[in-house]
Order: sequence, then structure tokens, then C-alpha cells
Amino acid sequence: MPTITSAGGETAAEFAPEANMVCASLRHRGAELLDLGRGLQAYAQQGKTMGIPLLYPWANRLAEPAYAAAGRSVTLPEAAGRYSLDPNGLPIHGALPEALRWRAEADGDRIVARLAWEGDDLLALFPYAHELAYEASVACGELTVTITLRATGSDEVPVAFGFHPYLTLPGSRRQEWRVSLGATQRLLLDERMIPTGAREPLAPRELVLGDQSWDDGLDGLAAPPRFSVAALGIGLELTFLEGFGFAQVYAPPGHDYICFEPMTAPTNALRSGDGLTVVAPGAEHRAGFRLRVLA
Repeated sequence: MPTITSAGGETAAEFAPEANMVCASLRHRGAELLDLGRGLQAYAQQGKTMGIPLLYPWANRLAEPAYAAAGRSVTLPEAAGRYSLDPNGLPIHGALPEALRWRAEADGDRIVARLAWEGDDLLALFPYAHELAYEASVACGELTVTITLRATGSDEVPVAFGFHPYLTLPGSRRQEWRVSLGATQRLLLDERMIPTGAREPLAPRELVLGDQSWDDGLDGLAAPPRFSVAALGIGLELTFLEGFGFAQVYAPPGHDYICFEPMTAPTNALRSGDGLTVVAPGAEHRAGFRLRVLA
């Protein structure tokens, strides 16, 4: 896996271009800041998320294996070998990572990669001609990631991707973690975790995580949206720089990680149209975030 390293060597990030450019490790002063889950193979082949994965072409769930967006109606093929299903049998997190193989070049503190969305298997999931450019760089205690979608064909392209950073604080447990959320609204969900379209005020926005369980979509983001977790003199802050209008917070009980997920659209946007951006032919959508160590 290509590795990029900050000047001075204090911060290093590893990426897997043949598994959808997942950031498979982020270390600062030798300490791992990401939860690595079941490992890279389980992520690539089964979609068992870890590290900082890109969820593409849709983030989180679709209410059915079909959608209509940007003038096209799509019925997904069978899931086996193509995408994952959640416990309710709903399509989740887009194409399996091993199907998304990027061309990447790393140099010092920066990596750039490209992916052309082509081929029958990918177009069966998302039949819109486009290409993606991925850029990541590290500085001391910082990782910045930007992805640019460019519509290369004659059709419009809907934008419904996101990232899923699994953040952990070395040497501490979630019972001690202080969390700050850069949003003002919570999306109301049905029993299948699909947004109903309604919102409610988000409270509290600062809390101790403890044994709470979170899997919540958020709207009404701050300017700029900042999400943080801290304990025992160390913290991590994730800032949405551009192009992400929604967030998801995921922190299941029994795990020492929390995910602040930058989302270009809410869950199920390819079906609902809620908050869905559509890129015109020849145009681009650029989205980025920065993860920073708080000393």
C-alpha cells in the first residue's frame, strides 16, 4: 500500500488503491488513530468497513434495490459479489471495494489517484458516465482528503457519496470521550434506518459518549462543520471543507470508535431526492475534509 508521510515523519497514512482507496492506516507519533475493524481483506471482499473508506456511489442505505435519479430509472442486479446488504436486506455503502481499482501515485506527503466509472458491472449499479479524482495529503497531525467527480458523458450525474472515518483515541475508552457535533438538526428515521424527510433539533450537541449508541443522520451543519472527540489530553477534529452538506454519526455500543461521516446527501437520496446534487455534463462536484490531531 502506498504510504504518505509528513515532513519530519510524525504523521503517516497508508492507502489501498485496489480497494477503493481506503485509508487503511493513519498514525501520529507511532499511535494508530483509526479502527481497522476486520482488516483490509474483509473490507475489500465483503464491504466490512474500516479505516477511512469511501462509500460509492451511494453512502449508507437505499430503501429498495432500485432508484430513479437524474433522468434514469435503475434496478440493481443481485447483490452477490456487487454490493453489501444491511441486516434488513437493504443495499448499503455502494459497490464492493474490490471492484473499484484506482490508478494512484504517491510522492512524499501527497497521493493522487483516478478512477474512470466504466464497464458493465459498475454501470449496472450506477449508469452515469463520469470519472473521479482523489487527492490526499498529510502534514504534522493532519490528513486532508478531497474527491472530485466530473461528469464526462452527455448525462447528468447524481452525487450521493460519503466517507466513513473510524476514529479512535489511543490509550482511552469511549466512557471518557467528550464529543462535539457541528450540526443543529437530526434526521428522523423509520424502523429500517431510512430518513422519513422530517427533522428535529439536535440536542445535546456536546456530550460524553459513555455507552450511548449513535447511528444518526444530521442536517443544519455549522459553518464550517466541525466534529470532535477528545479525552486525556488528546483529541481528533474532523472539519468538512467543501461539498458535504450532511453528516452521519455512528458509534455502536461495545466499540471504542466513533465515526463522523461527511455526506454529500442524506441516506437514500438516490430514491428520495432529498438534498441530492446533480452535476451537469462537463461540470464537477468537489468535496473535501480535514482530520486534525488536537494536542
